[in-house]
Amino acid sequence: MNTAILLFVYNRPIHTEKVVDSLLSNSSSGDYDLLIFSDGAKDGSQNNHVFKVRDYISTITGFKTIRIFESEQNLGLSKSILGGIQCAFESYDSVIIIEDDILVSPYFLNFISSGLSLYENNEDVISIHGYTFPTNHNLPETFFMRGADCWGWATWKNDWSLFNPDGLSLLKKLIENRQVHQFDHNGTSNHSKILREQVSGKQDSWAIRWHASAFLANKLTLYPGRSLVQNIGNDGSGRHCGNYDSHWVELSDRPISVDRIDVAESQLGALAFEEFYRKSKETFFKKILRRISFLLHKWQ
Repeated sequence: MNTAILLFVYNRPIHTEKVVDSLLSNSSSGDYDLLIFSDGAKDGSQNNHVFKVRDYISTITGFKTIRIFESEQNLGLSKSILGGIQCAFESYDSVIIIEDDILVSPYFLNFISSGLSLYENNEDVISIHGYTFPTNHNLPETFFMRGADCWGWATWKNDWSLFNPDGLSLLKKLIENRQVHQFDHNGTSNHSKILREQVSGKQDSWAIRWHASAFLANKLTLYPGRSLVQNIGNDGSGRHCGNYDSHWVELSDRPISVDRIDVAESQLGALAFEEFYRKSKETFFKKILRRISFLLHKWQ
């Protein structure tokens, strides 16, 4: 199977360097072609940051081959990623997608490649994902969840053809099928809200459309029981990330064994995800209440 790593970068040189170093910590990194997609500056204030990123990526070594695609215009995250994936599938059978804030474990590439190989011909599996929520549950070594995800992931060319960029169409199908509550992890997540905001133009999330496309097609994604990814962009540095720590995880200190398991959504995984989303909401509202209380006390 012909697989490439796709790295999407913009204006964060320090984050980008850390991510590349983490990829190079994988013993098999030299076996992969690396395609880097560098988005153009949104305005003049970002020129220097974009130039710094481009200066750095021009020095990268350690992969089988390296190709750099520099956009003169600012495409934005969605267009950059969707265009990059489409470009890569002109030459590759499968792709591994990394953004400039996705730090990976030294065992990440082996897990992803093992999953791609093991489930390549299984029509029920749409992707492999490297991040797993922090949870108190003792999750299995690997497990499946319905839908798709976006923090350090991979998919095959045939499966990517299921991606539907029309958010309104996806939302209508969820409503018609009476699956909104299930799509929201039994009401614990805000996925349908994000999809509605994408439809209304309040945000432009490619990831929610990817998840909805996979969910409606009743496809599954393979997850590791211990996270092989840290998102280091939730520090307020990115346009699409907030400043919060509820998603912070320690990277697994040992490899993930990828063996054939029942291709069905994990009940334990679903429970763990629901509890994570529920606790995240509670933490978020508690922070708001504390902030309101602080401001009221200040104004008195």
